[in-house]
Amino acid sequence: MSDILDLIVSASTWVIPVLLAVTLHEAAHGFAAKLFGDDTAQRLGRLSLNPIRHVDPVGTVLIPGLLLVTGAPFLFGYAKPVPVAFHRLHPQRLGVIGVAVAGPATNVALAIASILLFVWLPSFSPAVNDWLGTMLNQSIWLNCILAVFNMLPIPPLDGGRVLTAISPLPIARVLARMEKTGMIILIGLVFLLPYVTTQLGIDLPIFQWLVLEPANALVRLLADIFA
Repeated sequence: MSDILDLIVSASTWVIPVLLAVTLHEAAHGFAAKLFGDDTAQRLGRLSLNPIRHVDPVGTVLIPGLLLVTGAPFLFGYAKPVPVAFHRLHPQRLGVIGVAVAGPATNVALAIASILLFVWLPSFSPAVNDWLGTMLNQSIWLNCILAVFNMLPIPPLDGGRVLTAISPLPIARVLARMEKTGMIILIGLVFLLPYVTTQLGIDLPIFQWLVLEPANALVRLLADIFA
């Protein structure tokens, strides 16, 4: 029984940060869209802080669960995307940028909040302190990883949408057409290619280069400013 309780307590230090990170990330997209004139997310009930409304069975449950069970050095996940009618945003380009940036900016804000809580939270019992410290530390890392990953300039990631919005029209059209295939390209580039090259004896840690190292730099920067 104690082993099960220990597992639940340990899992909660990841589950709580994941739910907050992906829920608030997606809700922020919806709130930003409403600010720029599109109420699609509001009409569909997605302007909510209720995690159930944003949970994606694969991205919010299966992938983080598999990473947790397999002892991966980091946890990653995503929520069900908030629907946005980009043609209804006004002004459109600024609206697209605002909606896209809102999600990663929220993750950075959550990382900052976690740092402040880590520093200023009063002392409790050793067990509670250990649990809170572990959860807040993992919240800092998870939110920084999500912010960096989502700002990669590949559609349909948020960074890709920012790049589309600021690009000249011919380039923007090409990038917009990548919305449906961009995630496949991203998975191939970041996960499959390193796996294949590893089997060939070549070390190509693309995820580390593109995401983990910038996220580490972001963590250090935020800690220097707010700790």
